[in-house]
Amino acid sequence: YRQRIAVLTGLLLLGLASLLLVDPIPQDPAYHQFADTRPWFGVHNFLDVVSNLGFAVVGLFGLVTLTRKPSLFHNPDDARPYLVFFAGVTLISLGSAFYHWAPSDATLLWDRFPMSVAFMALAAAIVADRIHRRAGNGWLLVLLVSLGIGSLLYWHITESLGRGDLRFYAFVQFYPVVMLPVIIWLFADNRYTAGRYIVWVFVWYGLSKLLEHYDAAVFNLLGETVSGHTLKHLAAAASALVVLRMLQTSARRQGPGR
Repeated sequence: YRQRIAVLTGLLLLGLASLLLVDPIPQDPAYHQFADTRPWFGVHNFLDVVSNLGFAVVGLFGLVTLTRKPSLFHNPDDARPYLVFFAGVTLISLGSAFYHWAPSDATLLWDRFPMSVAFMALAAAIVADRIHRRAGNGWLLVLLVSLGIGSLLYWHITESLGRGDLRFYAFVQFYPVVMLPVIIWLFADNRYTAGRYIVWVFVWYGLSKLLEHYDAAVFNLLGETVSGHTLKHLAAAASALVVLRMLQTSARRQGPGR
């Protein structure tokens, strides 16, 4: 156990050291230029705005399910990071809709806040399930969420000073994608976080990033009916839905006597 923890600690320190060797990453102004800017019903960028309803539906459905069916969890404390996760997913719908209504660095901050909360809460949930329950459900959850928010505050402050730096937010967003498979490999025992579901979480999330990157290409390919970024929102919401499906399947597999 100690050797496996040492491996994770070493990888974390290596990631942080590598981050410090990278030059500051400013926000690219071109990021705000989306392929589908059509206004409908007086709403600018209509489809990029309303497609965030997917986050609201999944997030609220997750919160209602977790609060109405506490039997999904062996211990009530185990629900904590998932409640934070689905709360974050719900708030993404508001922050992202606000951003896409009027894309700018200022509104982008509110888009990224709930995303960082959701990323960090899911990471804490996996740690709680596979490494240390009390840490993942307690101090580590608070620490990770705080670090996620702190990375955005750092970007916002540096942006206001004219030297915007996204390095730490990029670390918060992408480092878990690298580390969580390592955790799943090193710590195989689990109650909730079955590996096949985590794979599908990553598949849908990876698809969302591809759709985001090829926003205009997808828009042109589909005859300018729907853009890659609009579909990105739906794919990311599907990724969150897999998390809920994972918990429901886990409860059925373990049965009432778990």
